[in-house]
Amino acid sequence: MSRIFVPSSGPGDWQALLADPVKHWARGYSARTLAHSWEDQDGFPPEIQRLLLQHSALVKVDPLLIFPEWKVPLPGGLRPSQNDVWVLAKGDHGLVSIAIEGKVEEPFDKTIGEWKLDASPGKEARLKYLLDVLGLQDPVPDSVRYQLLHRAASAVIEAERFGADHAVMIVHSFSPANQWFADFSDFVALFGQTAAVGQLASTQARRGLPLHLGWAHGDERFLAA
Repeated sequence: MSRIFVPSSGPGDWQALLADPVKHWARGYSARTLAHSWEDQDGFPPEIQRLLLQHSALVKVDPLLIFPEWKVPLPGGLRPSQNDVWVLAKGDHGLVSIAIEGKVEEPFDKTIGEWKLDASPGKEARLKYLLDVLGLQDPVPDSVRYQLLHRAASAVIEAERFGADHAVMIVHSFSPANQWFADFSDFVALFGQTAAVGQLASTQARRGLPLHLGWAHGDERFLAA
């Protein structure tokens, strides 16, 4: 994958980065809605900023670079973890790696149990690696959504790669009913934390790296963009 990037001139530039630029670019769905929400701001969308303000080390964090569809390589297979948005930010307490998972009504794809069906040695190695990155003990419940596991791990992996002092994973949901929040709550519970819409839960990943998990309710006007 090329490491050369060009500035965005608007939401349409995000479309070309999708796995299927036609199918995945529809009004009212996450990819398009997320692009319009982030392009509308010079920095973080307000609901993302409100989450960050809840932790003293993240209060004065500003984005340095914002990358749509950021791919993070993982062992045990060819497919990377493709973050809807990844942000390298900086504040008074150093650099921050922020992974964003955009949602409207789409589910978090397969559970770990479904993903492990006919598990190959590569899948087993990848799962072991993800749990190690997040500082979690194997096994975790099969009902946990695999997508949340590798998205949170992406934030940690990139924090380690860029020498960041904090990792953050946020679900940026535009669902009026916060559809699939229960899955996120179950994931946060793996760390002994309680999730709530609009609240940041703080824990630690491997080597004691601070990891923050949050669910931000996005501005629903972007559903019609």
